Amino acid sequence: MNKVKKLAVTAMLFAVGIVLPFLIGQIPTIGRMLLPMHIPVLLCGLIVGWQYGAAIGFLLPIVRGLLFGMPPIYPTAIAMAFEMAMYGFVSGFLYSHAKWQCTKMLYISLITAMLAGRAVWALAEVILLGIGGNAFTWKMFISGAFINAIPGIIVQLVLIPVIMVALKRAKVVPLSMGNESRSTVSGQASGK
Repeated sequence: MNKVKKLAVTAMLFAVGIVLPFLIGQIPTIGRMLLPMHIPVLLCGLIVGWQYGAAIGFLLPIVRGLLFGMPPIYPTAIAMAFEMAMYGFVSGFLYSHAKWQCTKMLYISLITAMLAGRAVWALAEVILLGIGGNAFTWKMFISGAFINAIPGIIVQLVLIPVIMVALKRAKVVPLSMGNESRSTVSGQASGK
């Protein structure tokens, strides 16, 4: 993918990230459960690369907060900016540097990105709330990062691989179904 195509795909995914939360009616509780802005950021990292994924991950919550007031800029959008930048960075970096870009590596990239992003979100919340004289507790972390986010995590783990497989079939992204990469490599090595 050349630079112009990368920028075009990134801009499209950024626009999706701006619009997607409207599908849930801007309801903060449902948004925290379904995590609609995370999907285009993770996809951007996987499809276009970690640099682009990290960039839209950082900018998306801040721009959306400034335009529509959701998420609120302090502390939510700022903490989300660091969290989502980590999603885009980790998913794109791991997937692009994998020996095989298969479904197994796709899931490893997604799950690692989700865990790293949540850790960065917690650190950002500790700092931001600490500046305001408030505390960020373990209960807040577990609740915000995992318990309330379970529906969104499930949606991401189902929807993103389905999208990636569809893009692979359209020959937009490289993705193998697991053993297919190994058999192709071993077939090439043996001269077949």
